[in-house]
Amino acid sequence: MKQRIITAVIAAAVFLPIVLYGGAPFLLMVYLLATISLYELLKMRHLKLLSVPGIISLILLWIFLLPSDYQNLIEDLDYTKVELALIAVLLFLTYTVATKNRFTFDDVAFSTMAILYIGIGFYYFLETRDAGIEFVFYSLLIVWATDSGAYFIGRAMGKNKLWPEISPNKTVEGFVGGIICALVVAIVFSIFAEKIDAPLLELIIITVLLSIFGQIGDLVESALKRHYNVKDSGSLLPGHGGILDRFDSLLFVWPLIHFFQLI
Repeated sequence: MKQRIITAVIAAAVFLPIVLYGGAPFLLMVYLLATISLYELLKMRHLKLLSVPGIISLILLWIFLLPSDYQNLIEDLDYTKVELALIAVLLFLTYTVATKNRFTFDDVAFSTMAILYIGIGFYYFLETRDAGIEFVFYSLLIVWATDSGAYFIGRAMGKNKLWPEISPNKTVEGFVGGIICALVVAIVFSIFAEKIDAPLLELIIITVLLSIFGQIGDLVESALKRHYNVKDSGSLLPGHGGILDRFDSLLFVWPLIHFFQLI
């Protein structure tokens, strides 16, 4: 626990000032976080980032991450992100032939999904910051409150396993406790955040959904790690694992903030 707290304090001291400042440093940080996440995910399947499919994945991820203010860079090439993704898939499939199926169709599917999973999540991190710092802190507080509530209430009251095949320690009581904590934090935060001006009922519904899907995001990454028989996605953050371990919930929450039209 001591190691987790020290790492969290140091990480927050680096992460939060850059988020607050925004601009080019924030953009570069998001690109770095997404790149490390892609590396961690590919490593689970024993795929190397510094390889032909790894470099294709990385280039496409970077293209996906281009925020709306930089869309003209793609438009000048007369391509859309979807068209570039399709080109990448064709290159992946071509590589299966070039390697005589050492890089398989399953690897193509995994690489493509890895790009979408990470790219969509971090792209909407950029878009959320562009909409206003309040929305970033709202998303962070929802996830942190959910995680903390689920952990402490689960330990104090948890009796019924939530999904033991995926994450043996999570309980139904912790799941519900996380949602309640997220609701309390969101309502208090909305009082002070001018841009969070949704009607109370709408805010409650959206917060509940974000808390639920944040926990699902956590379970999705747990399922991935269990499938590939790894404990953590990486070791960059002592006591916490890798970057993907810390952002798994947020990769679900950031897009949904937009899809639920809170922004």
